Amino acid sequence: MPIEYIQVGETDSEEEGEEETEEEGEGDEETQEEEEEETEGEESEEELLEVEEYIPVRQSPRVLGGAGEERRVGKGGGEEKCFSSGTDCGEGSQGKERNHGEIDGLFCAICMEAAWTSSGDHHVCCLPCGHIYGLSCIERWLQKNSSSRKCPQCNKKFTLKDIRKLFALQLVAMDGEVQMSASWSKKEAEWKERETQWKKREDELQIEVKQLTKRAKYLEHLLGDVQSATLGEVTANRNRDCEGHSLGSNFGSEFSSVCFVPMKELQVDGARLFDVDASSHTLLVTRRLPGLGGTSFLSRVNLLSPYEREDIFLPPGTKAIRDLRISPFNSSLALYASMGKKLAVLSKQSNNVVLAYDLPAAAWSCSWDINNSHHIYAGLQNGSLLAFDMRQTAMPMESMNGLTSNVIHTICSLNNTTLPLGSGAIISASSAGLCHWSFGGAKERPFLVPETENQGVCISLAYNQSSNDIIASYRPKIDFPNGMAISQPVLTPNIGQGVQGSHVHFKRLGSNFYQKLGSAFANVNDIRLSRSTIINIQNKTFFASGDEVTVELILQELPSFTVVQRLKSPKLPIHDVKYTDALGQGLLGCLSEDILQLFSLKL
Repeated sequence: MPIEYIQVGETDSEEEGEEETEEEGEGDEETQEEEEEETEGEESEEELLEVEEYIPVRQSPRVLGGAGEERRVGKGGGEEKCFSSGTDCGEGSQGKERNHGEIDGLFCAICMEAAWTSSGDHHVCCLPCGHIYGLSCIERWLQKNSSSRKCPQCNKKFTLKDIRKLFALQLVAMDGEVQMSASWSKKEAEWKERETQWKKREDELQIEVKQLTKRAKYLEHLLGDVQSATLGEVTANRNRDCEGHSLGSNFGSEFSSVCFVPMKELQVDGARLFDVDASSHTLLVTRRLPGLGGTSFLSRVNLLSPYEREDIFLPPGTKAIRDLRISPFNSSLALYASMGKKLAVLSKQSNNVVLAYDLPAAAWSCSWDINNSHHIYAGLQNGSLLAFDMRQTAMPMESMNGLTSNVIHTICSLNNTTLPLGSGAIISASSAGLCHWSFGGAKERPFLVPETENQGVCISLAYNQSSNDIIASYRPKIDFPNGMAISQPVLTPNIGQGVQGSHVHFKRLGSNFYQKLGSAFANVNDIRLSRSTIINIQNKTFFASGDEVTVELILQELPSFTVVQRLKSPKLPIHDVKYTDALGQGLLGCLSEDILQLFSLKL
């Protein structure tokens, strides 16, 4: 494999001298830093980025290590690991840090929105401490913090001339253990697993052949009955209502009478998530204006014409909102989780935050307890799950560490009809799969739902509380020649393309037992977390999700995953999908890039 290089300026030798000076005493270090600050303004940015020396990427102490981790050469010639948690490197910190989730490190730690690029204003670059940022972000950070000039993550001082561009097509953190050759027994097990997967795929194909045969017979039956006036009238009326929005809607379950027709298309710039308040006929949408440090705010949209809109501004400094839920008990309250380590409750009557909790890590997901109006939950970036009682504002009611340190990107409260009073159950999704959590009762460790951990990288979770149906969506992992499988894509401009993944259907039976009912192939996003929804209509269950290749919202009947309807989306990606019984009828919402589509149910 060819060795990749990064550019290094003249100051590399000066930095080595600075590290030797640090060992001689703190006084000399302070003098040297003052001299660096005096000479900083005399050098232009173009001179600082000139190419003068090359070193291999894998041997660079600034590049070794993954997101949030750096490696340095120790005194004995070995490597020391240091994590960007604000603590120093040393034996005391080793073993206490856990691997970040498989999607960590894909975005700049300053803007949390722009992905790495190998050229342009947001060119990937690093500091002497090893932390990596987008070039435009770290330069703007240095301008705004000219007095301190410290790394945003570890507070180590740096100057403009210390910033180095990284010229590499791919950055991957490699462990010593990962670099070791896999044993023959492990290889044999991998081949057996692949063989099992192919056999399973063969069985699925046979089922699909049977379904296609059934559809062909059904079409033949329709041709035979075309003379029936009643049947002809029903078919003509339905096709006229759904014209241009339904493909194959009569395939699968014989004569599925479900059809969604366009109702309204709303322009909502910077929208990412939404939830529906059926009682007040309103939508609540999270928005963030483009650009570095864009302000996050909410917009309330009326579902009745003329679709009036009202912006709700959040407390200053509110970072990107990752999840939004309206209370099932009191529709005037909304819960949101933000990257600013906040879990907050918003009053829709006063448009103010009435309760906010400080969290130990960034919040990626949140949920109301559907069995207790006082309990709320937050899923964190470090893989832990926190439970709060809103009557206690000081600290969480319970805090549990996850089985892994992967980001908990989705959580759903489960029905507790079989659990003791006061107990709660949560199902969560991370890249590792689905996990079941129990709160309030006997102390139980969370456990992975069987048959969910080896499907690929879990990117979505949908749960229906009335039917206890669960759909987990997966995309494939990226396999490397040495046997390592990761979910992080390479640093290329083509980020966000569709890949073939899968939807897996589970049923919750009892308090903590789950049964797999089936699966289907799907076109999913190769990096973004998708959202989907499960719908119950006339004692039938349907699943709505986005197709990243055909740019459509697909409606499928469960458990067969038969396609009932395809609704065209104007843009990609599809950020959020929700269904509710509003306006006296079913309402399906699909939020794509800056456009919110509303579809009404026609039976």
